[in-house]
Amino acid sequence: MASGTSLIAVSYGVVRYGYGLQLPQLAGEFSLSPRTAGAIASGSFVAYCAAALAAQRLIAWRGARAVLWLAAALAASGALLVAVSSSTPMLALGVLVAGSSAGAASPALVVAVGCTVREPLVARAQAVVNAGTGVGVAIAGAATLAAPQAWRLVWACGAAVALLAAATVDRHAYWPTNRRRTGAGEPHGSAGPGRTLLRPALAAAVAGTGSAAVWTFGRDLITDTGGLPERTTAALWCLLGTAAVLGAFSGDAVRLLGIRRAWALTATLTATGTAMLALAPGQVLTAAIAGAVFGGAYTALSGVLIAWASVLRPHAAGQATATLFIALTAGQAVGAVATGVVAERAGAPAAFWAGAALILTAATILPRRVNPGATSAGSHRRRGLDVIPAEQGTVRGRRLT
Repeated sequence: MASGTSLIAVSYGVVRYGYGLQLPQLAGEFSLSPRTAGAIASGSFVAYCAAALAAQRLIAWRGARAVLWLAAALAASGALLVAVSSSTPMLALGVLVAGSSAGAASPALVVAVGCTVREPLVARAQAVVNAGTGVGVAIAGAATLAAPQAWRLVWACGAAVALLAAATVDRHAYWPTNRRRTGAGEPHGSAGPGRTLLRPALAAAVAGTGSAAVWTFGRDLITDTGGLPERTTAALWCLLGTAAVLGAFSGDAVRLLGIRRAWALTATLTATGTAMLALAPGQVLTAAIAGAVFGGAYTALSGVLIAWASVLRPHAAGQATATLFIALTAGQAVGAVATGVVAERAGAPAAFWAGAALILTAATILPRRVNPGATSAGSHRRRGLDVIPAEQGTVRGRRLT
């Protein structure tokens, strides 16, 4: 779990979201306009989707272990390219390659955790590893706070940690040896992904579109529009990352609230954090609360998506997670470009208000309720769902709705 969390910290928190964190320095050094900055971020999100699609196929062909090393190779090579970049095209290519690594890391680690951790603790372990995003953001923010101009060193260190973390995961994980346990296949007669994953994919895409505002332009907003000093904004980003570690409790939230309520709650809080930044980007206390709320809620939201995918595709959790994270990131790709365009035409706060509205819309796209009387429990379990009486709310230690 520690090494898996470290890999997520690097692939998400440092080399994927690190671009948004360091955007003020990068924009100054490479003369990036908001439109160009948004296009680079969008390209990174598209590259993530391509890597996640490749990971789905590679899990079925070569197994999750190969996907793990694909993630490490992409993170290391992309981060090194950013570290030595001397032009905007070189920077953009490095950001694209590094950002794609997370698309392979998540499905590989979902399989590794599912096969290594004993069953009662799997959901909690998945949530803890997924919360590595917050750890990476906090570390990258602390490095930026201590030495704002040392961003090249941060990316170089990220490359080394990615390889070391992958080697440690590889050594300690129990890798599956048959097709079903890799998540590569599903039981005979299971429903196709187009039917069962449509609602969570739509919810993820809409939430991703809205969340791109904070991840790409959040620090830029409070620095340029809000007028806060760069050291203050770096400290606020550290707070966002630290709060994102609270996403480790998303597995417990699903167990206690059910997926419907957990999704609605985390999406609503993510929208609230985005709206608070738009409301008062120049107020330190408001920005601090907004960043903390957004960081914790967004990471928990992605953890709920992992739980949602695992329920719908219990025998293909890695592939199902990749599908939902592709939808989430495809939304971010669209959102990064749209936020940059709206910010140029109507101002950054307006773009953030639009993002908050989209995330709030995603909160209304909920899992379908299971009607115990509509069909047999066995048929629901074949579809990756549990039938639960309303008054009990628990099946095999997991509360689902």
